[in-house]
Order: sequence, then C-alpha cells, then structure tokens
Amino acid sequence: MQTIFALATARGKSGVAVIRISGPDAHQVATCLAGDLPRPGQFALRTLRDASELLLDEGLVLRFDAPRSFTGEDTVELQLHGSIAVIRAVERAIAETGLARVAEPGEFTRRALMNGNLDLAQVEGLSDLIAAETEAQRQQAQGLFSGRMRKFADRCRADLLRAAALIEATIDFADEEVPVDVSPEVGDLIGSVLGAIDEQISGFSGAERLRHGFEVAIIGQPNVGKSTLLNRIAGRDIAITSEIAGTTRDVLEVRVDLDGLPVTFLDTAGLRDSDDVIEKIGVARARERAAAADLRILLEDGVEPTHGFDPGVAIDFRYETKSDITGRGISAFTGEGIDRLLADVSAALADRVSDTAIASHERHRQAIMRARASLAEADLVFHAGIEGAEILALHLRDGARALDSLIGRMDVEAVLGEIFAQFCIGK
Repeated sequence: MQTIFALATARGKSGVAVIRISGPDAHQVATCLAGDLPRPGQFALRTLRDASELLLDEGLVLRFDAPRSFTGEDTVELQLHGSIAVIRAVERAIAETGLARVAEPGEFTRRALMNGNLDLAQVEGLSDLIAAETEAQRQQAQGLFSGRMRKFADRCRADLLRAAALIEATIDFADEEVPVDVSPEVGDLIGSVLGAIDEQISGFSGAERLRHGFEVAIIGQPNVGKSTLLNRIAGRDIAITSEIAGTTRDVLEVRVDLDGLPVTFLDTAGLRDSDDVIEKIGVARARERAAAADLRILLEDGVEPTHGFDPGVAIDFRYETKSDITGRGISAFTGEGIDRLLADVSAALADRVSDTAIASHERHRQAIMRARASLAEADLVFHAGIEGAEILALHLRDGARALDSLIGRMDVEAVLGEIFAQFCIGK
C-alpha cells in the first residue's frame, strides 16, 4: 500500500492542527521533516523543516508502529499550530518527499477495516459518531463503534453453526445409533436466535429515527401561534409572524437538541380553505409533512375557538394557545406552558427509543431480514422432522452467512463505496 497523508482536523484557522501520515514509509516521511522520531507509542517536541532546511513549524510528533495504530500500519501524527499557512507548508513538504500522496475520503478508516482493526459495523458507527449532534446519537454511535454489532452477530452465528453441526452429525452417522437426541438443543438454538433477531427488527424503526432525527409538525388554523411557537423553541426569529392570516406558505424547520434527542420542529401553513393558489399549495404541503412526521401538535385558538375543525391528519397533542389573554393553555408569546409542551414531546419520543436496536442502518435491517427468512425456513423444516436434515443445515448456514454480512465477513466490497463517500478526507 502507498503511504498517505491528510489533515485530520478541520481546515481553517485553529489552535492546533493534526496531520496524519500512514503507510509503509510513514516513519521515513516524518524523519525527513522532523529528524529523529520518538519511541513507538510516545511523542516529542520537534522542529519541522522542509528539504531546503526552511523552518516550517515547531510541534508535537506522535509515533505509532504497526499494528498498534488506528490503521494497523506505521503511523505518525504531527500536531502543529493551526495556521492555514503552516498547514499548507507542511503538506507541501510531505508531498515533496515523493514518498506519500494525499489520502482519499475515508481512506484511513478503510485501511483500518482492511487490516482488521475495525469491522464494517464499527466503520458505520464511527461515521455516525462524527455526525452525532445530540447525546442520544452519541451513545447510539458509540455502541455501534465499540463492537456491539459484532458481539450480537458472533453470538447468533455461533448458535447457528452449533445447530448446523449437530444436524450434520445426524447426517454423517445416519446408519449408526447416535447416543444423544440433538433435537431439543437444535430447537432451543433456533428459537433463541430467532428471538434475538426479532428484537432487532422490532427496535429498528426507533433506532433509525434516532440516527436521522425526529420530526414534530406544528399544525393548526391561521394565526393560532404556530410561527411564534417555532421562534420560541428556536430561541430566535425563524418564521415571520404577523396578524395577517396565511403569512406562512412553506414548511419552516428548526432542529434542536431536546433532552439529548435530535428533533426538527416544523412550522406549517395555516390549515384553511383558500382561493389563493400559493396558499393552497402550502396547505397541501403542510398536511403532507404533518402526516409523515413522528408527532403532530395541534394548536387551537383560545380566544376565538373554532368548533368542528378537522386538521385532516392524526393528532398526538392538542394545546390551547394565547393564555396571556385567556389565562388557559399555553402562550408562545410569553413562553407560558412551553416547557410543559416540550416535556410532553420529549417523553413521547423517549418512549420510542427506550427499546431501540443495535441495528440502525438500512443495510443492517436487510441483512437481519435475510437471516430471519433463512431461520424461518429452518424452523419449518425442523418441525417437519429429521427427514429434512440436509435442508435444515443448509438454511442454518445461510442464516449464519447473512449475519456475517453485518460486520463485513462477506459482501463487503458491495457497500464500501457508499459508506466511505460520507467520510472526510482526514478520516
């Protein structure tokens, strides 16, 4: 493999910048700039110079020897002053050695995968961790990155291979008297794995929503305070508020961290009949987004209540607005009752993620569904009797292979491009 290098921190002015070098010539490249390197696993302050002995910077040099590095290769990290000019000068000096090239997006992590330092699910967990915006997302990503998917897949796979081995033993010794009836253990193993897989399937929806974020639609008739509520939640003016009905024509969004959950609140057009072509499109779009949202909050005017109003979508919460005038309900204008509203939303969404699965990517769901289909077939054959032993063992091994694909033991090349396209160059 060629030696690669890249800036591992955000490009731009900063206190510290880190340039990572990895590959067979990483130590030689770093020596060209810094002279003697520290001992493996240690760091030292060094003066960096280019080939013409021009002073580049003074910084920390960290050395990692294969396989005890993130990539599994010889690696050096240079901690420099975060000046744009310093970064460019050091990158130019590294390139001029002729021993290294600029890394492609995600190439450091890809090498960690290829060298066995990470499995495919851990790579996805790392990507999620970098993108995490809230505490709940961080915890979810850390779970995947720490290897929980591998533990799940290995446990289920071991049970399936044990069951297949027991069944194959009955085939190999079909003409002999097998001293132990393997059927009870095989049945227990299949049932146990099916139960574990069903837990993942049932918890997938909540896990996926947590990873992408929840949507909460604020709906109601014109002038009930939807835009004022959105501005109150955002803590700044996102939406134009006016006494003129129909001010909001499109769906406005604000993303917030609600008790650790990523939540996007949607301010929608006021629901009413209108001859205005643009407003009619806004109302249709409001109903469409509200129907697709995870929760819907209906605001009702406490000053001029409307009876028999049908929003056209299912409602999760109803609040009477303008308590600053009526003394009832909530007021987006003064903030009265808004904490209660947010607490209600937080509790409802927390309920949905209380039993989330490890599986949080569509790729995970598809692999688990393939495994379940194989196990369902195995279960049918198992209850039909030992005459189908060869077919039963085949289905069990098909299920094990589907679980292998979760962590990249097979079919890894088919998904690498899509996964690493999301990584930055320095990772």
